[in-house]
Amino acid sequence: MDERDLGRALLAIARSAIGAELGVATASEPRHAALGQPAATFVTLKQSGELRGCIGTLKPLRPLGVDVRENALAAAFRDPRFPPLSVREYESTTVEVSLLSADERIDVTTEADLIAQLRPGIDGLILQYGVQRATFLPQVWESLPEPRGFVAALKRKAGLPVDFWSPRMTVSRYGVTRWAESEFTVSEEDR
Repeated sequence: MDERDLGRALLAIARSAIGAELGVATASEPRHAALGQPAATFVTLKQSGELRGCIGTLKPLRPLGVDVRENALAAAFRDPRFPPLSVREYESTTVEVSLLSADERIDVTTEADLIAQLRPGIDGLILQYGVQRATFLPQVWESLPEPRGFVAALKRKAGLPVDFWSPRMTVSRYGVTRWAESEFTVSEEDR
């Protein structure tokens, strides 16, 4: 099985988990050798191209299939930014799954140093200062393409002032392999 098969399997798992929770009949979950391996994922839900939920994990603490299933349920029903997904919304909601690579720390002492090391469109970023932490998937570069604005928005998400910087802040980057339902022709049997 190739990467495309894995993506199709992960999307089916995410959609099936949400459908089952809503009482909507879904196809049986697919099999794939990678589903039992520890992995970190994010599941993103969209309606009409707009964010409807996004929850994930940054560290590979549970098997890939379980991580996608749990993150799909959390994105649909427990993202604090949105009310729980309804049956009425289910069919019009599209699913995207991001499989994260291991993160790597970026050694920086200033924000300018960080800005210089960023790879727009490639880097997912984790910013942490004490207990305040936030991440942006690489997809966020599509709406925040300028590195300074990307970092400022991430600091805001972490609850920090946009002009704040401390040498004690830790920054890590990661990449993703992502699959979206829009990339596949999804038949009714696959849903």
